[in-house]
Amino acid sequence: MKYMLLIYSNPAIWEALSDDDRVAIGREHASLIEELRESGEWVGGSPLADPSNSRAVLLRDGVLTTIDGPFVEAKEHLAGYDIVDCESADRAVEIAGRIPDARLVAVEVRPLMHDAGLEM
Repeated sequence: MKYMLLIYSNPAIWEALSDDDRVAIGREHASLIEELRESGEWVGGSPLADPSNSRAVLLRDGVLTTIDGPFVEAKEHLAGYDIVDCESADRAVEIAGRIPDARLVAVEVRPLMHDAGLEM
């Protein structure tokens, strides 16, 4: 089963970390990804650019509109994602708990819907 691990961040928390702590977090995450590659559970993932670089696209009554980000007045934002293919939701939660950002803000675990239908 494939799961997307949505990694949330808070700029205030991130900025309060030392440069050494930020580097250590990056290395810890890279090490986890390498372990998941070796086990065959890694599918893909990527960090996301700052929300200020985002655009929302809306189509209403045939009119296409774009809005520059950020879009919500929230302290947290989606900072990246990992996709894993593992045996169970429990294993996906275990992996998510090892992502350093789980200690700082949160990592959400969501199953990917099957190509065959909308049963999830």
